[in-house]
Amino acid sequence: MNYSEITKQATEAVNILLASAEPKTGEIFVIGCSTSEIIGKRIGSASSEDAAKAVMDGVLPKLENAGLFLAVQGCEHINRALVTSRACMERFRLQEVWVKPWLHAGGAFATEAFSRFPERVMVEDLSAQATLGMDIGGTLIGMHLHPVVVPVHSSLRNIGEATLILAKSRPKYVGGPRAQYIHDEPAHA
Repeated sequence: MNYSEITKQATEAVNILLASAEPKTGEIFVIGCSTSEIIGKRIGSASSEDAAKAVMDGVLPKLENAGLFLAVQGCEHINRALVTSRACMERFRLQEVWVKPWLHAGGAFATEAFSRFPERVMVEDLSAQATLGMDIGGTLIGMHLHPVVVPVHSSLRNIGEATLILAKSRPKYVGGPRAQYIHDEPAHA
């Protein structure tokens, strides 16, 4: 497995999503990542610390530079609780939970986030307040994204062997046939 290529792909994926969404400072970027899928195995079967480090090396500097909060979803064995910063938890009034991810309950990527984030906390969910998301390997992050979720299509379809889905959100349309909207219609997928 070429881990430098995984880092490059993760960086490219973040760049694509940031360019498409043009987020505001302080928004939440959520990532669900199956390192098993990255290395070509079935989700949950072969957590890879090396793949987790490679993805984090690609995404964390970009998101920090953009002024975004990163939230990393753990696996179903911790009820998809997320690792994030205390500042994110407090700003978005999220509910802290008491659990520590590890390789076999939370997964390698959540464990990597837990080891790297300063003042990290675990939260139950994001109350659908994330505006950007990256799903690596079919981890199902949709519950954390603010409706309306719009897929971001690109030629980058995988990180390693894992499928990649990028998503952003837009405001809901409200009103009827007489409604007018303030600015240009958001792009649809």
